[in-house]
Amino acid sequence: MNLVIVSGPPSSGKTSVILKTVRALRDRNLSVGVVKFDCLYTDDDLLYEKAGIPVKKGLSGGLCPDHFFVSNIEEIVSWGRTEGFDVLITESAGLCNRCSPYIKNIAGVCIIDNLSGINTPKKIGPMLKSADIIVITKGDIVSQAEREVFASKVTSVNPSAMTLFVNGLTGQGTYELSTLLYDPANDIETVQGMSLRFPMPTALCSYCLGETRIGEEFQMGNVRKMRMDS
Repeated sequence: MNLVIVSGPPSSGKTSVILKTVRALRDRNLSVGVVKFDCLYTDDDLLYEKAGIPVKKGLSGGLCPDHFFVSNIEEIVSWGRTEGFDVLITESAGLCNRCSPYIKNIAGVCIIDNLSGINTPKKIGPMLKSADIIVITKGDIVSQAEREVFASKVTSVNPSAMTLFVNGLTGQGTYELSTLLYDPANDIETVQGMSLRFPMPTALCSYCLGETRIGEEFQMGNVRKMRMDS
């Protein structure tokens, strides 16, 4: 089974792109499953079910969704292999732009939209910088010049990634994307023992553990202060 990890900022079109890409994969007689991660609520799993795609939903609640992802990915892979999928796609919650749930030697796809602002690629951390494939959506809404400038900004942040323009509504570009997501040589048995491409954000301060009171006397653990004397 091939594992594909898809991440991206909120409302960048991840679910729409995945739905159309799964259709292209199925046209090649490949069996595909999806796991959707979010925080408090999502009904994207209903969209996958409506399309006849086997799906599991994971809500992290008060936990960071990408920490939640890493804690559950081994069980997810086991589920996918039990179901006999050729391709298993995970979709992240897409929150702070800092997290990166990518795993070494596992395909990592970042989806970013053309409407997010010309400097957005510089604001996104490992989620964009360590991706193998970068999908730019909503390019049909802007001019050709704006598409080219935005793509150059993306390339300047991650010059080694393959960049594609995809329309999540019409599906244009998803066939090309699907050809990059499955290779029998990339089949895996398990992710146990594999490594993340980039460390997760350092946490475990008093607020991580439920503290709500504000003030230095209530702050313990990993706390970083701004320099106000310059």
